[in-house]
Amino acid sequence: MLGDLGAEVIKVEHPVRGDDTRAWGPPFAKYTPESGLEGPGESAYYLSVNRNKKSLALSFQDPAGVEILHKLAKESDVLVENYLPGSLKKYGLDYDTIRELNPNLIYVSITGYGQTGPDSHRAGYDVMVEAEYGLMHITGSRVGPPVKVGVAITDLTTGLYACNQVLGAIIRRGKTLKGDRIDVSLSDAQTASLSNIASSCLISGERDSGRWGTAHPSIVPYRAFKTKDGDILLGGGNDRLFGILSEGVGHPEWKVDPKFVTNAQRVANREELEERIEKITRQKTTDEWLAVFAGKGMPYAPINDVQTALNLPHTLARNMVIEMEHPACGTIKMVNTPMKFTNSKADARTPPPLLGQHTDEVLREELGMTAEEIQALREKGVIR
Repeated sequence: MLGDLGAEVIKVEHPVRGDDTRAWGPPFAKYTPESGLEGPGESAYYLSVNRNKKSLALSFQDPAGVEILHKLAKESDVLVENYLPGSLKKYGLDYDTIRELNPNLIYVSITGYGQTGPDSHRAGYDVMVEAEYGLMHITGSRVGPPVKVGVAITDLTTGLYACNQVLGAIIRRGKTLKGDRIDVSLSDAQTASLSNIASSCLISGERDSGRWGTAHPSIVPYRAFKTKDGDILLGGGNDRLFGILSEGVGHPEWKVDPKFVTNAQRVANREELEERIEKITRQKTTDEWLAVFAGKGMPYAPINDVQTALNLPHTLARNMVIEMEHPACGTIKMVNTPMKFTNSKADARTPPPLLGQHTDEVLREELGMTAEEIQALREKGVIR
């Protein structure tokens, strides 16, 4: 996100294996014959989150590597690390050491459980935090087991919070001329993301109401219904919208039925009403129902697979799928940034880098190192 907004981002990777996500495949974007590279290619997972970055392949287990990072830290606005608390101290890359080198630096630590607290020593992964911090308990069908979200949503929300905190710290630094340390964790981000469900538990003092599938615990009808060939989400979120739904399915009398006339009564008679609706929706295809409700002002949506979603006319019209020229894989398709401005621009300027693609460039242009110095580091195995 920071890269999309125009920041120069230097990604520091292990000089041999690189970022772990480089191996998280298939699928891979295959190398072109002209690239001269061997192997399966660049993983789709890695490609999804690494555009607008320069790859510096460097080992900081060697003092020479630490020295390079110290020099980069002196010149940088922001440093982001995601190691267990205390892990970087032995390398001299901890906050206290770096702050002495550059008091204006914004030092961002992203961890599973934060820098403090009884669980701060634990390694954190999205699926574990989803489980431990309530999300799995409220995700899944009403009578089914808990399930994880289809993407690593806790990782993503944590990244969003981290980005917001960085931007906030930059604004604050402009006023105070002081850097900062940012402590952002998956556990905190997931707790905050429970939003109204957490608030309900805190106010009532009771357990949450469990899993609701596509339904809503306090709004009826507001869920997916089976059609002849798939599923459609219908949102009768208030009495007016329920009236539109009732007319659409051919039962306008439901609007005045004492069992359904208000949302509270519809919630009380949820099973009966939803069974009636689904009995009708099964009689037509999803496209037929979309045509019925088009332009009526009631929320509705088909449940699409991801490939379909990526090729929707609206997705393409909003420029959310783009093509980029990768140096070793040729033309690749990527999801674009959702950030849009009127008077400025966020965009994908450069494709995700190959491992160590910019090592020489960064050392030469950012630190002023000579070709001989760079080659000596490469022969020593400090860089790639």
